[in-house]
Amino acid sequence: MKNVYLPFYAKLALVLFAIICMGYLAILGHNILAPLLTSFLLALLLLPLANFLESKWRFKRSIASIISVILMIAVISAILYFLANQLTDLWQDWPLLKQQAETSFHELQHWISMNFNVNAQKQIDYLKQSATSAVSTSATVVGATLLTLSSTMLFLAFLLLFTFFILNYRRVLFTFLTSVFEEKHTKKVNEIVSQIQYIIKKYITGLFLQMFIVTVLLILVLWVLHVKYAVLLGLIGGIFNIIPYIGIFSALLISVLITFATAGAGKVLLVVIAFVAVHALDGNILMPLVVGSKVKINALFAFIGIVVGEMLWGISGMFLCIPYLAIMKIIFDRVESLKPWGLLLGGEEKPNRKRKVYRITKKIKLEEKE
Repeated sequence: MKNVYLPFYAKLALVLFAIICMGYLAILGHNILAPLLTSFLLALLLLPLANFLESKWRFKRSIASIISVILMIAVISAILYFLANQLTDLWQDWPLLKQQAETSFHELQHWISMNFNVNAQKQIDYLKQSATSAVSTSATVVGATLLTLSSTMLFLAFLLLFTFFILNYRRVLFTFLTSVFEEKHTKKVNEIVSQIQYIIKKYITGLFLQMFIVTVLLILVLWVLHVKYAVLLGLIGGIFNIIPYIGIFSALLISVLITFATAGAGKVLLVVIAFVAVHALDGNILMPLVVGSKVKINALFAFIGIVVGEMLWGISGMFLCIPYLAIMKIIFDRVESLKPWGLLLGGEEKPNRKRKVYRITKKIKLEEKE
């Protein structure tokens, strides 16, 4: 059989056409693909528990998978219940928040009048016009809210079902992966699958541990600074920190607004300093120690992945982009023809770099992961 060699521009055209088709299919299949890919990550995280229930307690695979999913639901429900209690406390202080917001609004009005010579009546007229426009589109907003709620419920339902099915039929999926390639590639396929399982499990576990540590640090710092709703703001900061780069700034914006409404501009500066300090500690110490850098994606492609993920699938796309970029890099690094793409996604090599060690006591020390 004669090999056909295409010129560079033909290969480039085929690659671009394939990327466009995959992006279009990703948009069309958002309702199925987003929960399916999220379920795959959760299934990898729950896999040790399911294996333990099967091997030690002799549960059937289906029963072990159901119990693993139920335990995951219980943990997530406990976190959401605790967060809802904190939001209830915020809601009870709504009159105080409203009063503070009105005071701040009048101060802002006075400042605009003094600096831009726009009197208060013109400002109020402009706000009334904006409010009228907002009311005219309220039906659209309500419809979009209901659609988002129904989509979220559908996402959660698919998430639970897919997680159970992936855990239950994991052997079938693995057999398919090994049999779809030629026999000479079986060893490499096994190596890639094992590496993906190890990396993703380590990444997600480390991510949740990092979220917990960041939450505790923020709560402690804000509590020391006597910031109201320190627990709520710490939870928001820790949960949003899961989304790389963008999450911490979104949490900071929410925290600034709540603090400004309850304590004024003085506390806002302290909250900003606290968030920046914890974020610096997280990026320079916690991330290398807890998550490690076995598969490191450089900041450029991580940010591009976040933006593309948000364009395709919203918040779920932003969360999924980093682990799936890591999966792609594992595959690229082990397939000879794709190694340049793996180098492009990865960070700059630093040979003979010593791992950082943080000694707490003479016997206790924290060492940076590989």
